[in-house]
Amino acid sequence: MTAKPIAAGKSSFDLVDAKKLFNALDIGAEAVILDVACGRGAYALALASRRPDITVHAVDLWREGLDLLRQAAAERELANIHVHCADISRKIPIDDQSVNICLAATVLHDLVVDGTDQGALREVCRVLKPDGRLAVVEFKKISAPPGPPTAIRLDRHELDALLRPHGFRPHHKEDLGKYLYFALYARSAAVCVP
Repeated sequence: MTAKPIAAGKSSFDLVDAKKLFNALDIGAEAVILDVACGRGAYALALASRRPDITVHAVDLWREGLDLLRQAAAERELANIHVHCADISRKIPIDDQSVNICLAATVLHDLVVDGTDQGALREVCRVLKPDGRLAVVEFKKISAPPGPPTAIRLDRHELDALLRPHGFRPHHKEDLGKYLYFALYARSAAVCVP
């Protein structure tokens, strides 16, 4: 993964049906959410704004995006966002088994292209609580902008195949609008790829 990721500066948040997404996440009181490869943090900001009782950890390698996130959080007086600069494929700076929900919004296809998906998924597995969930937003595999080239998009079956070896099983899937879909995964008991 490079210091300026492939899709740095772009966000899919404006393309999703936010109400559907937040309902599907089903966030409990005082939950800890991890937004991996958060970019400028559109998802993290929306989560923290809607739910001041939760903690949101936003992690990315792109320093410029994280600076924009810090500035936006400060302007909105959001004390429940914690911003971390890190390569998620090597080490997510979060304690083991401390996260209720990990959000990977339109990032897994880039990690696959970079060859960093396995390291990132091992780290996600490490920081999730045993009953934690992985929430994925990805572009539908259609040949239409916006989004990445069709060839690198992950359809729902490819996503399942990518996550299954890490102990994730599909729990809920739905469309989030014309271009994106949502998939929520539960962890199988203590299964993680070393």
